[in-house]
Amino acid sequence: MHSAVFRFYAGLNDFLDPSYAQREFRYAFWGHPAIKDAIEALGPPHPEVDLILINGQSVAFDYNLSDGDRVSVYPHFSLLDVAVLSHVQPASPQQYSFVIDTHLGRLARYLRMLGFDSLYRTDYSDDELARLSTLDGRILLTRDRGLLKRSEVRQGYCVRKDHPRHQLVEVLTRFSLVTFLLPFSRCMHCNQGLLAAARQQVRSRVPERIFQNYDQFRECPGCGRVYWRGSHHARMERLIATVVSEVMRNFDPGFSSGTET
Repeated sequence: MHSAVFRFYAGLNDFLDPSYAQREFRYAFWGHPAIKDAIEALGPPHPEVDLILINGQSVAFDYNLSDGDRVSVYPHFSLLDVAVLSHVQPASPQQYSFVIDTHLGRLARYLRMLGFDSLYRTDYSDDELARLSTLDGRILLTRDRGLLKRSEVRQGYCVRKDHPRHQLVEVLTRFSLVTFLLPFSRCMHCNQGLLAAARQQVRSRVPERIFQNYDQFRECPGCGRVYWRGSHHARMERLIATVVSEVMRNFDPGFSSGTET
């Protein structure tokens, strides 16, 4: 039997047995397993891992573990420039799109509110979630660690928080999404991009008082829902301001937006 010394950093400790968290420990193994398999056997799903150093050198997931190796495993870096090292995750996309587990419905609505292409259905199976993530190049958001360990899933994230608003802050922080926001550009119900609609065109689909008091409308070409800047819109704008402020404080604790929450 062989052994190697492992150390996991930052959020990857969330997936470890508590006796292994935040410290070096010895891992025993037979043969020469791929480092990806060894990492997942210890807990962290591979989409959560962005950098692996073995004996001080960055390696890919297919590296075969050897007796005496010293292994350091890191999650995605938001604040450090490690561009000279070989990441195991693909480069950040120019546009972000998601497929979302059935237990994260409110998070899906929030991401759509902010303009992100987010596939969500209550009847998606694990097979469908993994397939959509792979075929469409979508980031899989889930709380199911086993689902993230499927070999076909390349990009994914295990959502830790329980409250939907906190989940939104978590995802925006993890993927540095603040500069990609396009609020109110997408239908929160069916994910289609919204189109401008002439006032007369929507008259039969909105209450008369809404028709009389508002001039600008948008509609969803998928489900036909009509949107306008009512009181609900103002509430969502306040939510967005609060969330963005929280995300910015995650990157800079001294940040202050001046927004009261």
